[in-house]
Amino acid sequence: MTTAKFITFEGIDGAGKSSQIARCGAWLQARGIDFVHTREPGGTPLGEKLRELLLHEDMHLETEAMLMFAARREHLAALIEPALARGTWVVSDRFSDATFAYQVGGRGLDADKFRRLEQWVHPDRQPDLTFLFDLDPAIAAQRLAGTGQAPDRFEREQADFFARVRAAYLARATADPTRFCVIDATGTPEAIGARLEDTLRERFGS
Repeated sequence: MTTAKFITFEGIDGAGKSSQIARCGAWLQARGIDFVHTREPGGTPLGEKLRELLLHEDMHLETEAMLMFAARREHLAALIEPALARGTWVVSDRFSDATFAYQVGGRGLDADKFRRLEQWVHPDRQPDLTFLFDLDPAIAAQRLAGTGQAPDRFEREQADFFARVRAAYLARATADPTRFCVIDATGTPEAIGARLEDTLRERFGS
């Protein structure tokens, strides 16, 4: 495992990504692999400021998509590419698959506009492995309701929005089955974690 890898975690809110990201980090740490954990939108000082706007300010759909990719361009330039170049693995909570799912699938952004932005911002960079945690939006909503946290403007969307997001995620995974590992997020954390670790070993060795 000499070449640094870029691993991303995707899924609707409430699918349980956070605990499995931590598990991935523990797996890497146990093998002496240097890595950085980051997130989108965010990951850089500028990206975090854009995140606040994106999560809490109403805006036009195309403005939203362009801000997502603006934060991503900064993220790539300031964190992701430098880390990979020096041999540090990158584990990110979301990347462009989320924009496809939420903005194209959920909100109806023209798919060609998404593809042009993706080609402009990262023409030669896709994750080496993407974990997609698939979950019925109704179950995800129940989980989020139990957290007691105030929802952001995405989390306040209706069930049909999340159904479209889920369908877009699954379509993206179907189009790139080599990169994606789709995990049934209704399983226990232990079962999900075991699947995650098995996949890491299969892809990158033990």
